[in-house]
Amino acid sequence: MASLSTSPPSLSDGSFSSTPPTIEIQGIVRRHGAVTAVDGISFEVRRGEFFSILGPSGAGKTSVLRMLAGFEDPDEGDLLIDGRSMLHVPPNRRPVNLVFQSYALFPHLTVFENVAFGLRMRRVPAPRIAEQVRQALLMVKLLGKEARLPAQLSGGEQQRVALARALVNKPAVLLLDEPLAALDQQLRQQMQVELKSIQEQAGLTCVCVTHHQEEAMMMSDRIAVMHQGRMLQIGPPREVYERPQSLFVSRFLGVSNELPGKIVGTREGKTVFQPADDGQPSLLVPAVSGQESDRPATLSLRPEQLRLTQERSSLSDEVLSGRIEKVLFAGSEMKYLIRVSRDHLWEVDTRPSAHSAGFTPGATVFLHWSTSDGRLFVE
Repeated sequence: MASLSTSPPSLSDGSFSSTPPTIEIQGIVRRHGAVTAVDGISFEVRRGEFFSILGPSGAGKTSVLRMLAGFEDPDEGDLLIDGRSMLHVPPNRRPVNLVFQSYALFPHLTVFENVAFGLRMRRVPAPRIAEQVRQALLMVKLLGKEARLPAQLSGGEQQRVALARALVNKPAVLLLDEPLAALDQQLRQQMQVELKSIQEQAGLTCVCVTHHQEEAMMMSDRIAVMHQGRMLQIGPPREVYERPQSLFVSRFLGVSNELPGKIVGTREGKTVFQPADDGQPSLLVPAVSGQESDRPATLSLRPEQLRLTQERSSLSDEVLSGRIEKVLFAGSEMKYLIRVSRDHLWEVDTRPSAHSAGFTPGATVFLHWSTSDGRLFVE
């Protein structure tokens, strides 16, 4: 196993920031006719990092992956792997391996033959092939299933064969194209943990493209949110989720409870926000620098940042009133949909408890949150 493993740097000790980048993307542009699919983006991926590119369909994330894999060249800019430009380098000459959404296994070849295929194309001696395939299958927990055909495997096992086939070539970079999209929800969650474990064990540098927010946040050291060909924000999952830099990022990553209004001034070093609904009081949010009064803005809060009470409390920083419209039981949590203005329903997530018995549809409630949790996006 040692030949497949290195020790990846850890985010917890900050070592990614001091590690030379495996991938450097420098202002790449990719056009498809009149459409600009990738619009001058730049970023780096460090050695041993799991980096996910997240965005809706048409954001440009797959074009970035195809350029890294060598299936397309950028119209402008450059991309480097281990300090070497990959412009015009064909896919089979790049130190990368791509795991497809469909796995792309050869249906007529056994597990062993699928994993060994790339090594045989490189004319690796048979004894070395046998040992390297064994190591790869051990890592993905498929030893003993070498003689099976893909059709005799579960979806999760097929995905692990595809991973083993990529791992056996010891790539500098592993590219993952919606790697878990073909799996059902329960298996998908299990494979998120397994894939991250394999990546850390092998010390792989991974670039994963997905539109699945939970998947990206669970597995990634950093995520990049793309929209209309541009990178809107890059950072650790928690930072991007809790401190989105745009309303699009806030909406795309989880539920964004929103309320339109305007900035009306400052108080105690904070920005004063007045909801458009005349029935709601002014609210304080963290200071928004350089924004004048009467500027339209939107307040955003996450469902888990809110607390519900049946009476107004003076113990929290900010309070809005609302009326419960729906109560949804979701196993480990209760979801409340609360009308806070004529056009806006907010979602509040809490754990079921005896104290929530009075929170029924039609009841008037108060929503509380800490001033520091509010995010204000100026139009």
